[in-house]
Amino acid sequence: MKGLFSKTAGIVASVAFGTLLLTACGHRNAIAKVDGHAVTKAQFDNYLKFKHLPEQKNGQYGQVLDQYLQRQALADVISKQPDLNKGLIQAELEDFKTQMLISRYFDQYLNKTVDETAVRNYYNAHPDQFQHKQVEVAHILFRVTSNMTEAERKAKLTAAEEAYSKLKAGASFAKIAARYSEDRVSAKKGGNLGWLQQGAIDPRFSKTVFSMKPGQISKPFETAFGYHIVKLLKGPVEAKQPFEAVEGDIRYQLRNQAKAAEIKRLLSKVDIKKYTR
Repeated sequence: MKGLFSKTAGIVASVAFGTLLLTACGHRNAIAKVDGHAVTKAQFDNYLKFKHLPEQKNGQYGQVLDQYLQRQALADVISKQPDLNKGLIQAELEDFKTQMLISRYFDQYLNKTVDETAVRNYYNAHPDQFQHKQVEVAHILFRVTSNMTEAERKAKLTAAEEAYSKLKAGASFAKIAARYSEDRVSAKKGGNLGWLQQGAIDPRFSKTVFSMKPGQISKPFETAFGYHIVKLLKGPVEAKQPFEAVEGDIRYQLRNQAKAAEIKRLLSKVDIKKYTR
């Protein structure tokens, strides 16, 4: 190995003054030779692009070139070793090449096909997909867990019914929430949960609040989280999601659709035959 790298160092030294117009092996743009094989400027420039490295001639350029030539020399020597499974290596190379071809093609194709205009046009052409109902809701929660006894569950329901009775008698919802609710985050805000989108919450909770009128207070009802008493503050109202909020989802959807269509188109050009053994 020592001889290998000293040999490579000698090669690199001959390249130090820039591009050499070597004529060996018919490559007039060769910048070096490794074990008799020409290394062209185009090859090295493509390597720099792949590694996202600058092409200008500077100290880093020379170091990268040294490393590149050493790796080429090392690979060349190793490829001649008798104990390598060359069939397996070839299979790996073919798989990498296949994956790279497919990946690079679709990156380029989809970036061109699904651009900003395509995404925005889809958003404008499908307004119903981005409309939803929402409500502003406050609640009082009495938590129930799966490991509770029946007596413990009944005690929670009794507490919820007691709080509901106080509300029916005219007590402030915010004060009752602060006193009774076991959702301490919302309790500090009078039970306010903010604006909730239809279908994005527990089905029983959603069905209840979206059937109420502003100012109305529900009787205690149960969800997977426990017993709730709900007050509808505002809504239901129709709201449209802004383009910026759904742009990524639209782009993802369009890219998947475009990729599937392009795969189908490309495969239609190829005859595939499978032979059974």
